[in-house]
Amino acid sequence: MAGKTTSSNKAKIARRVIEVLEYFDDTHKEATVMDIVRRYNRPQSSTSELLSSLVELGLLHKDPYSRAYSLTPRAALLGTSGQPELVRDGRIVRLMDRLVAQTGLSVALLSMVGLDAQIVSWRHGPRAMAATRELAGGIKEPLVQNAAGWLMLSTIARQRCEGMVRRLNAEADDAAKFNFTEMMARIDACREPRHVFGPTGFSTGAEALCGLLPRQPEGHPLVVSVVYGKDDKVNPEALFQCLGDAMRHCLPDPELSTNVQAFPNAA
Repeated sequence: MAGKTTSSNKAKIARRVIEVLEYFDDTHKEATVMDIVRRYNRPQSSTSELLSSLVELGLLHKDPYSRAYSLTPRAALLGTSGQPELVRDGRIVRLMDRLVAQTGLSVALLSMVGLDAQIVSWRHGPRAMAATRELAGGIKEPLVQNAAGWLMLSTIARQRCEGMVRRLNAEADDAAKFNFTEMMARIDACREPRHVFGPTGFSTGAEALCGLLPRQPEGHPLVVSVVYGKDDKVNPEALFQCLGDAMRHCLPDPELSTNVQAFPNAA
């Protein structure tokens, strides 16, 4: 029993560390203890202790006057060394920022975690729907419940994909169960074009244009979604052209890029 309790406490601490780091975004560049307490409904004393520990580790900076916390460069760069180049050098961030600037819509980056689609990062656009304003990194839902999930499932070999979809159906609540054949048809329709228009999911009622990012490691697909309301006046063809243009600009084929010139005598 003691071992299980200790393991559970460690998991809670790890989850709370991630929550703190994910709190910071374009609209929340600083945070007080009470900001974190209110967002995640955490005790004030343990939250203060956690933030102080993150300061000691060099992941947060605490302003001595305002007593507000902000992310440090170490937090931003943590884990980037082992990532694909387009993640490591910030091209995905530039892609998302460009799409927000061009469309005014919100943009999400999603990954596959087990049988779930998880929001990796969310950029709120000026035309953001009220239903999406609470969405943030870390939120998950089953892959079959959103178009980005269909797209990620389409990267999986057909036989294995069928097994995943059957399991998702078996584990779904009665209200969330679906027709297996129809779901596989949706997923198969995504295999060739590598993009799809469909539901954003996450209980938003929004729609999205979702596109697979190129050159991702097998089994680790990433999808960028441009999110809009059903009542928004969106030109699907123009939105697709915008997504393609942004990908070509921010994620160019490395084989077509100019090689870095070496200067062996520089040092």
